[in-house]
Amino acid sequence: MTIFLNLIKVSFVFFSCLLLSISCQKPMEYYSNNDFESVKKIDAHLHINTDDARYLEFAAQQNFRILSPNVDAGVSIDEQLNVAAEHRKNHPGNFAFLGTFSVDSFGTPGFVQNVIDRIDRAIEQGASGIKIWKNIGMTLKDETDKYVMADNPAFDPIFQYLVDNKIPLMGHLGEPRNCWLPLEQMTDSGDYRYFKNHPEYHMLLHPEAPSYEDQISARDNVLKKFPDLTFVAAHIASLEWNLDEVAKRLDLYPNMSIDLSARIAHVQRQSIADYKKVRDFFIKYQDRILYGIDITISEGGNRFDVVSSGMLRKWKSDWAYLATDSTQVIENISGDIKGLHLPKQVVDKVYYGNTNRYFNAFKD
Repeated sequence: MTIFLNLIKVSFVFFSCLLLSISCQKPMEYYSNNDFESVKKIDAHLHINTDDARYLEFAAQQNFRILSPNVDAGVSIDEQLNVAAEHRKNHPGNFAFLGTFSVDSFGTPGFVQNVIDRIDRAIEQGASGIKIWKNIGMTLKDETDKYVMADNPAFDPIFQYLVDNKIPLMGHLGEPRNCWLPLEQMTDSGDYRYFKNHPEYHMLLHPEAPSYEDQISARDNVLKKFPDLTFVAAHIASLEWNLDEVAKRLDLYPNMSIDLSARIAHVQRQSIADYKKVRDFFIKYQDRILYGIDITISEGGNRFDVVSSGMLRKWKSDWAYLATDSTQVIENISGDIKGLHLPKQVVDKVYYGNTNRYFNAFKD
C-alpha cells in the first residue's frame, strides 16, 4: 500500500511539473499591420539610380533601410557607382549598395583583370558585395556567336576571387519560367503584359537562345564549382513557380539564399493552393530568405510622389502577407490571399537580420 501511494505521489509531482513547464513556455509572438512602421526593415533589392535623397528619407520614415544593387544595364555602371557611393557616404545608416561589372570585354585577354579591378573599385567605394545580371546567359555571346552562360570557365577566376576575398554575390540569372511559356499559360498577369509588349524578351519566341533549364543548370553548376561562394539568388532563384525546387537548391547549396524581389506574387499563388506548405517553407528556411521589391528609381523631380506612394503600397501589401493573417486581393493573380502570419522571429530575419548577415551592410 505504501509503495502504491508513493507511486501516486511521484506521478502527481511529475505531471504537475510537466503542466507547469508547458504553461510557462513563452507564447508565439506575431506582428500586426499596425506594427509596420515600428519594425526595423531592409529592402534588399531596390535600385536607386538618382541622387534625389528624398527616397532614402521616405524609406527611413517607414523604418526601411535600402540595399541598392548596381546592374550591368540601363544607366552606365560608372554613374550607378558614383550615385551609390555618394549616398553611402551621406547616409551610411540608411543606404548600402552592391557593385557590378561590365562584360563588354568578354573574350579579350584582359577580361578577368578588368573585372577584378572593377570589383576592387566598387568595394573601395563602399560596396557591400557584387551583383551579376541576366545578360550573362541571355544576351552575352562569344566570338563564335554562341551564348555565354554563367558557368563558362572564363568566369571561374572571378568567382574564385570573390570567394578568396569573402565578397558576397547576388545573381539575377535567368528569368521567371513564364518567360518560356505561351502567353495564355503565364501564371502572373504582370508577366503576361510585359512579354506581350516586349516580344524581344519572350524567350518562347527565340528558340535559338538557351532554354529555361539551361539557365538554371548554369547557375547550379557555378554553386557546385564554388561551394564557398556566398550567393544570394535574386528573384527566388528564378524558381519562383515551385518552392519545392527552391528547397532542393537550398538543401544542396548551404551558402545560397534567395531574395523575394519581384516574384512574391508567384509565392502567393502557391499559398492559395497549399497554404501550409508555403508557410512551412518560410519557417524552415527562415535564415535563407531576404525581402526586397525590385523597383528601379532613375529620376527624382515631380516623379517622387508617384514612385514613393507605389513603394509604400507594395511594402504594406507584402507586410500584410508575410507578417499577418489578414486577407487581401493581389493585382496580378486571382483569388483572395491570406497572410502567412509568420512568427516575429521569422519576420525579423526575412526583413532585416538575413540581409545584414549576408552583406554586413549596416552597423547595429
